[in-house]
Amino acid sequence: MELLSDALTITETNSKIVTQSNVITSARYDFDATQIDIISMIISQLERTKQGVPRVTYSISLKDMSELTNKTMNHQQLRGATESLGNRPFNIKHSSDRYQQIWMFQSVVYILGEARIEITLSEAIIPYLFDLKDNFTRFRLVSSLGLNSKYAKRFYQFACQWKNVGTIIKTVDEIKIMLDLKDPTGKKKEEYTNITTFKTRVLDTAKKEINQNTDIHFDYKMIKIGRNYKKIKFIISTGELNKVQLPIDFKESVEIQKQIKAISAYGVSEETAKIIAKRGYKIWVQSVNEVKEAIRTKKLSIEIDMASYLIGIMKNKGILPKSATL
Repeated sequence: MELLSDALTITETNSKIVTQSNVITSARYDFDATQIDIISMIISQLERTKQGVPRVTYSISLKDMSELTNKTMNHQQLRGATESLGNRPFNIKHSSDRYQQIWMFQSVVYILGEARIEITLSEAIIPYLFDLKDNFTRFRLVSSLGLNSKYAKRFYQFACQWKNVGTIIKTVDEIKIMLDLKDPTGKKKEEYTNITTFKTRVLDTAKKEINQNTDIHFDYKMIKIGRNYKKIKFIISTGELNKVQLPIDFKESVEIQKQIKAISAYGVSEETAKIIAKRGYKIWVQSVNEVKEAIRTKKLSIEIDMASYLIGIMKNKGILPKSATL
Protein backbone atom coordinates (compact mmCIF):
# COMPACT_ATOMS: atom_id res chain seq x y z
CA MET A 1 0.00 0.00 0.00
CA GLU A 2 1.58 3.33 -1.05
CA LEU A 3 1.63 6.05 1.58
CA LEU A 4 2.45 9.73 1.46
CA SER A 5 5.79 9.25 3.16
CA ASP A 6 6.77 6.70 0.52
CA ALA A 7 4.98 8.31 -2.41
CA LEU A 8 5.53 6.80 -5.81
CA THR A 9 6.47 9.56 -8.22
CA ILE A 10 6.86 9.05 -11.94
CA THR A 11 8.58 11.90 -13.74
CA GLU A 12 10.23 12.76 -17.01
CA THR A 13 13.04 15.28 -17.50
CA ASN A 14 10.85 18.16 -18.65
CA SER A 15 7.49 17.14 -17.24
CA LYS A 16 5.47 17.62 -14.09
CA ILE A 17 4.67 14.82 -11.63
CA VAL A 18 2.52 12.19 -13.30
CA THR A 19 1.38 10.29 -10.24
CA GLN A 20 1.78 10.83 -6.54
CA SER A 21 0.10 8.69 -3.92
CA ASN A 22 -1.19 10.30 -0.73
CA VAL A 23 -2.82 9.61 2.59
CA ILE A 24 -6.33 10.40 1.40
CA THR A 25 -6.35 7.86 -1.41
CA SER A 26 -4.24 5.19 0.28
CA ALA A 27 -5.27 5.22 3.92
CA ARG A 28 -7.78 2.76 5.34
CA TYR A 29 -10.91 4.45 6.61
CA ASP A 30 -14.64 3.88 6.80
CA PHE A 31 -16.60 7.05 6.03
CA ASP A 32 -20.01 7.14 4.42
CA ALA A 33 -20.76 9.12 1.24
CA THR A 34 -21.81 12.32 3.03
CA GLN A 35 -18.71 12.26 5.23
CA ILE A 36 -16.47 11.87 2.19
CA ASP A 37 -18.25 14.87 0.66
CA ILE A 38 -17.52 16.93 3.78
CA ILE A 39 -13.83 15.99 3.60
CA SER A 40 -13.73 16.93 -0.10
CA MET A 41 -15.30 20.31 0.71
CA ILE A 42 -12.64 20.97 3.35
CA ILE A 43 -9.81 20.10 0.97
CA SER A 44 -11.24 22.47 -1.63
CA GLN A 45 -10.99 25.36 0.87
CA LEU A 46 -7.53 24.72 2.31
CA GLU A 47 -5.41 27.85 2.51
CA ARG A 48 -2.52 29.44 4.36
CA THR A 49 -2.41 32.79 6.12
CA LYS A 50 -0.27 35.65 4.81
CA GLN A 51 2.42 34.41 7.18
CA GLY A 52 2.30 30.99 5.50
CA VAL A 53 0.68 29.26 8.44
CA PRO A 54 -2.05 26.71 7.52
CA ARG A 55 -5.55 27.82 8.46
CA VAL A 56 -7.10 25.13 10.65
CA THR A 57 -10.79 26.10 10.93
CA TYR A 58 -13.20 25.86 7.98
CA SER A 59 -16.92 26.43 7.53
CA ILE A 60 -19.18 24.28 5.36
CA SER A 61 -22.82 25.07 4.69
CA LEU A 62 -25.57 22.72 3.68
CA LYS A 63 -26.51 25.17 0.92
CA ASP A 64 -23.02 25.04 -0.63
CA MET A 65 -22.99 21.24 -0.59
CA SER A 66 -26.47 21.07 -2.13
CA GLU A 67 -25.56 23.52 -4.91
CA LEU A 68 -22.35 21.70 -5.80
CA THR A 69 -23.84 18.21 -5.71
CA ASN A 70 -27.27 19.00 -7.20
CA LYS A 71 -28.68 16.88 -4.38
CA THR A 72 -31.14 17.95 -1.71
CA MET A 73 -29.55 17.64 1.72
CA ASN A 74 -31.35 18.11 5.04
CA HIS A 75 -30.20 19.25 8.46
CA GLN A 76 -30.41 15.78 9.97
CA GLN A 77 -28.21 14.27 7.26
CA LEU A 78 -25.45 16.81 7.77
CA ARG A 79 -25.65 16.70 11.55
CA GLY A 80 -25.66 12.91 11.62
CA ALA A 81 -22.56 12.81 9.43
CA THR A 82 -20.62 15.22 11.64
CA GLU A 83 -21.50 13.45 14.88
CA SER A 84 -19.49 10.37 13.96
CA LEU A 85 -16.78 11.94 11.78
CA GLY A 86 -14.55 12.95 14.67
CA ASN A 87 -14.37 9.40 16.00
CA ARG A 88 -13.21 7.77 12.76
CA PRO A 89 -9.45 7.76 12.13
CA PHE A 90 -7.35 7.37 9.02
CA ASN A 91 -5.33 4.16 9.43
CA ILE A 92 -1.92 4.56 7.84
CA LYS A 93 0.69 1.84 7.47
CA HIS A 94 4.06 3.53 7.03
CA SER A 95 6.16 0.34 7.11
CA SER A 96 6.07 -3.22 8.33
CA ASP A 97 6.71 -2.06 11.90
CA ARG A 98 5.05 1.36 11.91
CA TYR A 99 1.29 1.79 11.91
CA GLN A 100 -0.46 5.07 12.66
CA GLN A 101 -3.99 6.27 13.34
CA ILE A 102 -4.71 9.94 12.60
CA TRP A 103 -7.88 11.72 13.61
CA MET A 104 -8.74 14.40 11.10
CA PHE A 105 -10.67 16.78 13.35
CA GLN A 106 -9.90 18.51 16.60
CA SER A 107 -13.52 19.61 16.83
CA VAL A 108 -16.72 19.80 14.80
CA VAL A 109 -19.28 22.45 15.74
CA TYR A 110 -22.82 22.46 14.37
CA ILE A 111 -24.20 26.02 14.14
CA LEU A 112 -27.84 25.68 15.14
CA GLY A 113 -30.34 27.27 12.79
CA GLU A 114 -27.79 27.91 10.03
CA ALA A 115 -27.23 24.39 8.65
CA ARG A 116 -23.51 25.13 8.84
CA ILE A 117 -20.62 23.33 10.46
CA GLU A 118 -17.28 24.70 11.62
CA ILE A 119 -14.48 22.15 11.51
CA THR A 120 -11.10 22.54 13.19
CA LEU A 121 -8.46 20.22 11.78
CA SER A 122 -6.09 18.24 13.97
CA GLU A 123 -2.42 19.16 13.92
CA ALA A 124 -1.40 15.69 12.73
CA ILE A 125 -3.54 15.69 9.57
CA ILE A 126 -2.59 19.16 8.28
CA PRO A 127 0.67 18.23 6.46
CA TYR A 128 -1.08 15.41 4.58
CA LEU A 129 -4.00 17.57 3.47
CA PHE A 130 -1.84 20.44 2.26
CA ASP A 131 0.40 18.06 0.35
CA LEU A 132 -2.72 16.68 -1.31
CA LYS A 133 -3.97 20.17 -2.20
CA ASP A 134 -0.58 21.27 -3.54
CA ASN A 135 0.21 18.14 -5.57
CA PHE A 136 -3.00 16.31 -6.44
CA THR A 137 -4.92 19.06 -8.22
CA ARG A 138 -6.30 16.81 -10.96
CA PHE A 139 -8.93 15.59 -8.55
CA ARG A 140 -12.33 17.00 -9.56
CA LEU A 141 -14.44 18.08 -6.61
CA VAL A 142 -17.87 18.21 -8.23
CA SER A 143 -17.36 14.80 -9.86
CA SER A 144 -16.62 13.30 -6.46
CA LEU A 145 -19.51 15.07 -4.77
CA GLY A 146 -21.89 13.91 -7.51
CA LEU A 147 -21.21 10.22 -6.85
CA ASN A 148 -23.60 8.40 -4.52
CA SER A 149 -21.79 5.24 -3.43
CA LYS A 150 -18.97 5.60 -0.90
CA TYR A 151 -17.07 2.96 -2.88
CA ALA A 152 -17.46 5.00 -6.07
CA LYS A 153 -16.06 8.04 -4.25
CA ARG A 154 -13.05 6.10 -2.97
CA PHE A 155 -12.34 4.48 -6.33
CA TYR A 156 -12.72 7.84 -8.12
CA GLN A 157 -9.95 9.27 -5.92
CA PHE A 158 -7.92 6.11 -6.48
CA ALA A 159 -8.45 6.37 -10.26
CA CYS A 160 -7.39 10.02 -10.33
CA GLN A 161 -4.20 8.98 -8.58
CA TRP A 162 -3.31 6.43 -11.27
CA LYS A 163 -4.94 7.81 -14.43
CA ASN A 164 -1.69 8.97 -16.03
CA VAL A 165 -0.11 5.56 -15.53
CA GLY A 166 -3.10 3.81 -17.12
CA THR A 167 -2.99 0.50 -15.28
CA ILE A 168 -2.22 -0.60 -11.75
CA ILE A 169 -2.39 -4.04 -10.15
CA LYS A 170 -3.40 -4.43 -6.52
CA THR A 171 -4.16 -7.51 -4.48
CA VAL A 172 -7.75 -8.07 -3.43
CA ASP A 173 -6.59 -7.80 0.17
CA GLU A 174 -4.97 -4.38 -0.44
CA ILE A 175 -8.18 -3.03 -1.92
CA LYS A 176 -10.31 -4.48 0.86
CA ILE A 177 -8.03 -2.99 3.49
CA MET A 178 -8.13 0.40 1.75
CA LEU A 179 -11.95 0.29 1.80
CA ASP A 180 -11.98 -0.95 5.40
CA LEU A 181 -13.67 -4.17 4.34
CA LYS A 182 -10.84 -6.18 5.88
CA ASP A 183 -8.96 -5.56 9.10
CA PRO A 184 -5.23 -6.35 8.64
CA THR A 185 -5.05 -7.33 12.32
CA GLY A 186 -7.85 -9.87 11.86
CA LYS A 187 -9.85 -8.52 14.80
CA LYS A 188 -12.73 -7.33 12.64
CA LYS A 189 -14.82 -9.68 10.52
CA GLU A 190 -14.01 -9.44 6.80
CA GLU A 191 -16.83 -8.25 4.54
CA TYR A 192 -17.74 -9.54 1.06
CA THR A 193 -15.74 -12.76 1.37
CA ASN A 194 -17.64 -14.11 -1.65
CA ILE A 195 -15.75 -12.72 -4.66
CA THR A 196 -18.89 -12.48 -6.81
CA THR A 197 -20.63 -10.37 -4.17
CA PHE A 198 -17.52 -8.20 -3.83
CA LYS A 199 -17.46 -7.62 -7.59
CA THR A 200 -21.17 -6.84 -7.82
CA ARG A 201 -21.66 -4.63 -4.79
CA VAL A 202 -18.29 -2.88 -4.68
CA LEU A 203 -16.34 -2.97 -7.95
CA ASP A 204 -19.23 -2.95 -10.43
CA THR A 205 -21.16 -0.31 -8.48
CA ALA A 206 -18.12 1.96 -8.46
CA LYS A 207 -17.36 1.30 -12.13
CA LYS A 208 -20.89 2.16 -13.27
CA GLU A 209 -21.11 5.41 -11.29
CA ILE A 210 -17.63 6.63 -12.21
CA ASN A 211 -18.07 5.94 -15.92
CA GLN A 212 -21.48 7.62 -16.05
CA ASN A 213 -20.73 10.68 -13.95
CA THR A 214 -17.07 11.68 -14.14
CA ASP A 215 -14.20 12.41 -16.54
CA ILE A 216 -12.61 9.05 -15.68
CA HIS A 217 -13.11 5.76 -17.51
CA PHE A 218 -12.69 3.00 -14.94
CA ASP A 219 -12.47 -0.74 -15.58
CA TYR A 220 -10.92 -3.78 -13.94
CA LYS A 221 -9.97 -7.41 -14.53
CA MET A 222 -9.74 -10.07 -11.85
CA ILE A 223 -6.51 -12.12 -11.85
CA LYS A 224 -6.41 -15.72 -10.67
CA ILE A 225 -3.53 -17.22 -8.75
CA GLY A 226 -4.15 -20.93 -8.57
CA ARG A 227 -7.89 -21.46 -8.23
CA ASN A 228 -8.76 -18.18 -6.55
CA TYR A 229 -8.90 -14.54 -7.60
CA LYS A 230 -6.09 -12.84 -5.71
CA LYS A 231 -5.33 -9.67 -7.67
CA ILE A 232 -7.15 -6.93 -9.57
CA LYS A 233 -5.83 -5.09 -12.60
CA PHE A 234 -7.36 -1.62 -12.84
CA ILE A 235 -7.54 0.07 -16.26
CA ILE A 236 -7.95 3.83 -16.00
CA SER A 237 -8.15 6.57 -18.62
CA THR A 238 -9.61 10.03 -18.99
CA GLY A 239 -12.60 10.86 -21.12
CA GLU A 240 -15.08 13.67 -21.63
CA LEU A 241 -16.62 14.97 -18.45
CA ASN A 242 -20.34 14.49 -18.10
CA LYS A 243 -21.80 17.84 -19.21
CA VAL A 244 -23.98 18.01 -16.12
CA GLN A 245 -20.85 18.37 -14.00
CA LEU A 246 -18.11 20.96 -14.09
CA PRO A 247 -14.45 20.04 -13.62
CA ILE A 248 -13.11 21.98 -10.65
CA ASP A 249 -9.76 21.57 -8.95
CA PHE A 250 -8.84 22.18 -5.34
CA LYS A 251 -6.98 25.43 -6.08
CA GLU A 252 -10.28 27.31 -6.42
CA SER A 253 -12.38 28.42 -3.45
CA VAL A 254 -15.89 27.08 -2.97
CA GLU A 255 -17.31 30.52 -3.78
CA ILE A 256 -15.39 30.69 -7.08
CA GLN A 257 -16.50 27.12 -7.86
CA LYS A 258 -20.14 28.09 -7.41
CA GLN A 259 -19.69 31.19 -9.59
CA ILE A 260 -18.00 29.24 -12.38
CA LYS A 261 -20.80 26.70 -12.29
CA ALA A 262 -23.47 29.43 -12.45
CA ILE A 263 -21.78 31.15 -15.40
CA SER A 264 -21.22 27.87 -17.26
CA ALA A 265 -24.93 27.10 -16.99
CA TYR A 266 -25.45 29.71 -19.75
CA GLY A 267 -23.25 27.73 -22.15
CA VAL A 268 -19.98 29.48 -21.39
CA SER A 269 -16.78 27.42 -21.37
CA GLU A 270 -15.02 26.67 -18.09
CA GLU A 271 -11.96 28.74 -19.08
CA THR A 272 -14.02 31.83 -19.92
CA ALA A 273 -16.31 31.35 -16.91
CA LYS A 274 -13.28 31.24 -14.62
CA ILE A 275 -12.04 34.61 -15.94
CA ILE A 276 -15.46 36.21 -15.41
CA ALA A 277 -15.80 34.73 -11.91
CA LYS A 278 -12.43 36.10 -10.85
CA ARG A 279 -12.61 39.50 -12.55
CA GLY A 280 -16.24 40.57 -12.55
CA TYR A 281 -18.88 38.19 -11.24
CA LYS A 282 -21.07 41.02 -9.88
CA ILE A 283 -20.99 42.69 -13.29
CA TRP A 284 -21.93 39.36 -14.89
CA VAL A 285 -24.95 38.93 -12.60
CA GLN A 286 -26.04 42.53 -13.24
CA SER A 287 -25.69 42.03 -17.01
CA VAL A 288 -27.68 38.79 -16.93
CA ASN A 289 -30.53 40.53 -15.07
CA GLU A 290 -30.47 43.44 -17.52
CA VAL A 291 -30.59 41.14 -20.54
CA LYS A 292 -33.46 39.12 -19.03
CA GLU A 293 -35.39 42.33 -18.35
CA ALA A 294 -34.74 43.54 -21.91
CA ILE A 295 -36.11 40.26 -23.25
CA ARG A 296 -39.13 40.47 -20.95
CA THR A 297 -39.95 44.01 -22.13
CA LYS A 298 -39.29 42.99 -25.75
CA LYS A 299 -36.36 45.36 -26.17
CA LEU A 300 -34.37 42.28 -27.16
CA SER A 301 -35.58 39.30 -29.15
CA ILE A 302 -36.33 36.13 -27.20
CA GLU A 303 -34.36 34.27 -29.88
CA ILE A 304 -31.00 35.97 -29.22
CA ASP A 305 -27.98 33.82 -28.42
CA MET A 306 -27.83 34.85 -24.78
CA ALA A 307 -24.38 33.39 -24.10
CA SER A 308 -22.77 35.17 -27.06
CA TYR A 309 -24.59 38.41 -26.20
CA LEU A 310 -23.35 38.29 -22.60
CA ILE A 311 -19.79 37.50 -23.69
CA GLY A 312 -19.96 40.61 -25.88
CA ILE A 313 -21.02 42.69 -22.89
CA MET A 314 -18.16 41.28 -20.79
CA LYS A 315 -15.69 42.24 -23.53
CA ASN A 316 -17.10 45.77 -23.78
CA LYS A 317 -16.84 46.20 -20.01
CA GLY A 318 -13.22 45.02 -20.02
CA ILE A 319 -13.90 41.86 -18.02
CA LEU A 320 -12.87 39.61 -20.92
CA PRO A 321 -10.15 40.16 -23.51
CA LYS A 322 -11.39 40.84 -27.05
CA SER A 323 -10.03 37.44 -28.14
CA ALA A 324 -12.18 35.52 -25.62
CA THR A 325 -14.67 32.96 -26.99
CA LEU A 326 -17.49 30.85 -25.63
